[in-house]
Amino acid sequence: MNVVRGPSLLESFNYAFEGIIHVLRTQRNMRIHFLLAVAVLVAALTLGVEKLELVALLLAIAFVLIAEMLNTAIEGAVDVSTTTFDPNAKLAKDIAAGAVLIATVNAVAVGYLVFSEVVQDRSSRLLDRIANAPAKLTLIALVLTLILVIATKALTGKGTPLRGGVPSGHAAAAFAGWMAVTLIVDSQRFLVSSLAFILALLVAQTRVESGIHSALEVFYGAMLGALTTLVVFQVFAT
Repeated sequence: MNVVRGPSLLESFNYAFEGIIHVLRTQRNMRIHFLLAVAVLVAALTLGVEKLELVALLLAIAFVLIAEMLNTAIEGAVDVSTTTFDPNAKLAKDIAAGAVLIATVNAVAVGYLVFSEVVQDRSSRLLDRIANAPAKLTLIALVLTLILVIATKALTGKGTPLRGGVPSGHAAAAFAGWMAVTLIVDSQRFLVSSLAFILALLVAQTRVESGIHSALEVFYGAMLGALTTLVVFQVFAT
């Protein structure tokens, strides 16, 4: 009688890595989570967070990645098991997506608790030098950003001042606003800056999701707005 041999330990590891690679290749959200995880770990090592804080970050990151992979597996299993619309199938997918959302919110909370004090301490000296800058610098920075956006679009010959082309004007204005808020606000600076940054990211995402701009055009606009505002404040703040 032939005995069916199970996979060896090496084969099991190989199957596991194949699963991870497949999710990275096919799932955009997984790629985003993975890149953010790398960025968070690099920032943690650069800022020198303590061991327990690093453990908390690793657990939060693992929680998000595992939830995303389980969500993908559940969606795949549901798609295979049904070919017509089934309310229970939709409910299973929604529950899996909710698990990812909970894991992500938890990771954001952990990241905020770990980085808020460290970043605030390291950046306070720079920001304190320019926090008392006149509010009119914000308007000047936004106008200058808009001028640079229009000039760049004129040079490239792509898009209109308010739609399409290089760079994304909406992303430039959103990130210029984020930088201005960061430099002006004094009380609860890290929290307010974080909220403004999230709003700017949402603006940028809508430009990509709607197909008006590519990710590169949005990134260029974000960098243009943020850096222009930072330069204006550093040069003209008194």
